[in-house]
Amino acid sequence: MSIWEYANPVKFMRTSGAVLPWVAAAAAVSLPAGLLWGWLTPEDYKQGATVKIMFLHVPAAMMAINIWVMMLVASLIWLVRRHHVSALAARAAAPIGAVMTLVALVTGAVWGQPMWGTWWEWDPRLTSFLILFLFYLGYMALWGAVENPDSAADLTGVLCLVGSVFALLSRYAVNFWNQGLHQGASLSIAPGERMSAVYKYPLYLCMAGFFLLFLTLLLLRTRTEIRRRRTAALLAREVRA
Repeated sequence: MSIWEYANPVKFMRTSGAVLPWVAAAAAVSLPAGLLWGWLTPEDYKQGATVKIMFLHVPAAMMAINIWVMMLVASLIWLVRRHHVSALAARAAAPIGAVMTLVALVTGAVWGQPMWGTWWEWDPRLTSFLILFLFYLGYMALWGAVENPDSAADLTGVLCLVGSVFALLSRYAVNFWNQGLHQGASLSIAPGERMSAVYKYPLYLCMAGFFLLFLTLLLLRTRTEIRRRRTAALLAREVRA
């Protein structure tokens, strides 16, 4: 069986319809459980209760970047192989990624204010993350501005390639520049940077919950985009007839 079989809209609709209830159920269990577990963790000796914002901020930031990477892969598949499902999946993912980026920006400001003494700083990672959010908005606006869906997919695919630079910067900005207020990675295998298990395991569960939530919304939105494309094609056929 080839993975390209799922680029067929009929095959995708059949398979996603079977998988969706299970993914949605897993998200409905894991995300609330992870957030509740995180809320019940003890206060940090330095950051106090504000450390618990991590259970929203870190998974949202992780998904904001990875969703753009997923959009990049889907856009490349469209540009190279012209599979409509991949283009529609990229379009479906964009609003979810924009919301995740906004959540990461807001929770980051709330988390950082007591530590930094300011709600915002033109830190390399913060700035690149803000630009990534603007790219999400631009991507969605471009889809809405171009009437021909194939042309819109081409143009947004190119925009996605350009925006990937800022997705990369937002992920590795702390490594590229030593200056800046933003801390390094919350999860690291480097010596002396290991997170306490008290915070690590609920954070893992929250990350899994955010991923499953994204997958649920992505499948729902992609199925909606396919139905919308079918409806538009039928209406166009009736008009020509």
